[in-house]
Amino acid sequence: MMMAARYWTRKLAFCGLALLAGCGGSSTQPGGAAKSAQPAPPPPPEVGVIEVTRGSVATTSELPGRMRAVRSAQVRARVEGILERRVYREGSEVKAGDLLFRIDDRVLKANVAAARAALAKSQADALVARQTLERMQALVADNAVSKQEVDQAAAREKLTAADVEAARATLARSEIDLAYAMVTAPIAGRIGRAMVTEGALVGRGEATHLATIDQLDPIWVDFNQSSRDFQRLRQALASGKAKAPADASVRLVMESGEVYPLPGKVLFSDPTVDPTTGSVGLRAEFPNPQRQLLPGQFATVRLPLAQADNVVVVPQRAVQSSSQGQFVLVVGADGKVVSQPVKTGVLSGANWIIASGLAGGERVIVDGVQKARPGSPVKPVPAALLPGAGAPSSTAPPASSSKPTDTSGTNREGR
Repeated sequence: MMMAARYWTRKLAFCGLALLAGCGGSSTQPGGAAKSAQPAPPPPPEVGVIEVTRGSVATTSELPGRMRAVRSAQVRARVEGILERRVYREGSEVKAGDLLFRIDDRVLKANVAAARAALAKSQADALVARQTLERMQALVADNAVSKQEVDQAAAREKLTAADVEAARATLARSEIDLAYAMVTAPIAGRIGRAMVTEGALVGRGEATHLATIDQLDPIWVDFNQSSRDFQRLRQALASGKAKAPADASVRLVMESGEVYPLPGKVLFSDPTVDPTTGSVGLRAEFPNPQRQLLPGQFATVRLPLAQADNVVVVPQRAVQSSSQGQFVLVVGADGKVVSQPVKTGVLSGANWIIASGLAGGERVIVDGVQKARPGSPVKPVPAALLPGAGAPSSTAPPASSSKPTDTSGTNREGR
């Protein structure tokens, strides 16, 4: 019996130690940390790409310009008086002939009344002189009056007739002055703030400036082009080395970088060169139905120059630069990013014409460039479909150009 009890005691002790060792080895690691599975690698980032092709585009030049109103009229007080009332609302659209200001017209009405009275007196004097002349002419045949008296009566009749004409002119002038008390708009357009307030004396000694009206639709944009480039382009077009662009409309790039949606047209170029700047002045006209463009505002005029055939273009934001030169990021056939050196030519709207480095058919990254690294895999998505990406069209505003903005009036050449 004692031998059996010892046997089972040892057996139970051995099983307990084995169970304790097995549980401890499978549930914990040194330090007490639980064993976790390895995380899956993240998916490749999405980038917006375009497939470049060859085609015909218009080369352009971007020139700084300033807007000015087609017509600008200063509304002035043309008679003296106290300004009684401003009728219009500042900053509103007015039509030609709309009433803008009222000037106290009591003195002007009195002047009209006095002029009418003077005219009536002159007419009465003229009537007496004419009747006197007629009587003397009837008596001169009977020698009842001398010829000298007849001549004096004739002169008196002509003098009173002249007085009548002068009185009529004075009355007409007084009536015109009375009409000037109602200050009206000389042209249609947008009127600005009033330069004087009610109660001010205007028109004394000078035509007081009351307000300004600007006609804003259409609107002009004045800009300058280098005379060297101007003559070079004319010679190239005349010799046939360059073709005129199919679309000669002018585009306007606002200070915010957005392209004005309505195209314009070039009206004329100055016949002379400015000797101080060596440039030729040009003027373009743009429709402005929403009054988005304002006089004095600065903008960039995108001027079409010539037609370029069988060329590759990419958006400006796709071209980057480094110490080795310019390059674009291309998605290869294996889905990995490749840095492709390029050389840019001239501009075509918001795009660069690629002089060398791209043959056509490459998938160039235009959006999500900051997520792409040479040699790393990416997921190419059409740029127009990438969330938050801009469409790679020629009207898209440039992001970061690889070259500074050209303000000299010359085309920007690649290095």
